Amino acid sequence: MDKSRSRVRRQRGMTLIEIMVVITILGLIAAAVGVSVLGQFGTAKEKRVRLDFGGLEQALQLYVVKKGRLPDTATGLRALVTEGLLSQVPRDPWGNDYVYTLDRSTPVIVSLGADGAPGGEDGDRDLSSRDLDASSAR
Repeated sequence: MDKSRSRVRRQRGMTLIEIMVVITILGLIAAAVGVSVLGQFGTAKEKRVRLDFGGLEQALQLYVVKKGRLPDTATGLRALVTEGLLSQVPRDPWGNDYVYTLDRSTPVIVSLGADGAPGGEDGDRDLSSRDLDASSAR
């Protein structure tokens, strides 16, 4: 009778070691998925910057057709709103304004990255329409 009671007691639930193994496995799976998902956020933000650059460059081309020239650096992208080509100037995915400059009559649009300051590495690095155009041409 004692053997049947101990057998029933063992079959009722999981041991502490089994629970710890299951929790460890779930933790490893969650960590792997988390690393994968977090890595995609940076890529998604860079893709959004590329889309914004494309839209801004198209609006700049329409501005040239309408005015015969590009807006100067002082007026910047606000000129696109003033001329009715955009309802508003988009902000980069980190909530910062895009920086517009003219380099030898070529428009350059820059996102200053997550830190909102020039320079930086990884997620803080600047994204330039010139750099992204060169990388997409490859």
